[in-house]
Amino acid sequence: MNDLLMTRDRTCVPTSGGTPLLAKIGDAMRRHHRMILALQWIVIVFYLSLLTIPAFMPLPPEDAHVYDNLRLFAQFLFWGMWWPFVMLSMMLFGRVWCGVFCPEGALTEFASRHGLSRSIPRWMRWSGWPLTAFVCTTIYGQLISVYEYPKAALLILGGSTVAAAIVGFIYGKGKRVWCRYLCPASGVFSLLAKIAPIHFRVNEEAWKRDILHRPMVNCAPLIDIRHMKSASACHACGRCSGYKDAVTLSGRSPASEIRNAGNRNVKTEEALTLVFGAIGVATAAFQWSASSRFVQMKTMIANWLIAHNSFFLLQDDAPWWLLTHYPAANDVFTWLDGLCILIFILGGGGALGVAVLSAVWLAARLTDDPGLSWQRLALSLVPIAGVGIFLGLSMLTLSHLKAERIPMEWVPAIRARVRTACRRGTGNTIPRHVRRRWRDSWLR
Repeated sequence: MNDLLMTRDRTCVPTSGGTPLLAKIGDAMRRHHRMILALQWIVIVFYLSLLTIPAFMPLPPEDAHVYDNLRLFAQFLFWGMWWPFVMLSMMLFGRVWCGVFCPEGALTEFASRHGLSRSIPRWMRWSGWPLTAFVCTTIYGQLISVYEYPKAALLILGGSTVAAAIVGFIYGKGKRVWCRYLCPASGVFSLLAKIAPIHFRVNEEAWKRDILHRPMVNCAPLIDIRHMKSASACHACGRCSGYKDAVTLSGRSPASEIRNAGNRNVKTEEALTLVFGAIGVATAAFQWSASSRFVQMKTMIANWLIAHNSFFLLQDDAPWWLLTHYPAANDVFTWLDGLCILIFILGGGGALGVAVLSAVWLAARLTDDPGLSWQRLALSLVPIAGVGIFLGLSMLTLSHLKAERIPMEWVPAIRARVRTACRRGTGNTIPRHVRRRWRDSWLR
């Protein structure tokens, strides 16, 4: 199909913000689409092997290491390497992971190509799914300790993969309906891709000038390529590169998409996903296990229950797929543990989200600029959210490395520099005239 898109190979040099090298890379992705498909199937086999085999292995002995125990190796690879650097890749390269490597994306598209080809129902197009799916998956993962146990990882990641294949088989024709509407990570990926310095740029004028009839590009994530102005939904698969001499892999300022977006280009749902999901719930999910407030809350409730002779919530008979239950590892959650985790993540994450949202709303009001809505201003926090998620996930990486007795003295300095760069990046995403108004207000 991709060989039919062009009558001859073309190297598109963007009029601004790009380099011939990037354009050639994009065109190479289009020409070698079959190689990308082969790579995706290799990733699928590797992914399913590491997901399923460790789930049926016994607990590793105390002297086991990442390099000599498959269960520990899979745990380190998934949560110490895979997910942290997938998040980092979104901020650096856009959604290349989705278009080139993601096993769920490849499976749902394959199933859709050979499936029932039904139209997408209205309920699936609900704009609240990205936030809802992210929050539910995050909380459920904490309840069953998805980072520590392969069975939990198989349930969540494997369940998501099966759901992606089923949705692909039923809906669309060679499309990624699951990725566009239901993937739990899609909302966060869409936000982080906005600050990627590399994207596929569309020149609408060049598109209009080319009046030749050409076969349409099969855009799996269901994008109207001609009017694409954001990297949020683009999976950066390269299939459209060079189409009508109007689509080019280009460089840009990481702040440009957010800084130049108009109010109409920013949806309330994605601003809420950023504030309450990527900042609020994600932060609370990373913090609860080390929080003294969590311990105080649990102790207070437990004392109250004991004083009133109510012991149901203190029992630990929940199945492992509902709450963490691994007696052999001395790791068992009571019903009270589960309740406190829910309260901490939903309550704490919600409170943090409300605080951030209030500050953003107030800043937008103080600016007194009708061209700057609170939704648009909220997107300036994307660098903070992305770095926060990366640092939170990287704590799992550091835990594994510490267990291997690898020196970590250099980590605090690096994390401090990352936070500083993040704050600078956040400032750059705010329009200059807004920063000037805030500065003048403080001077007055």
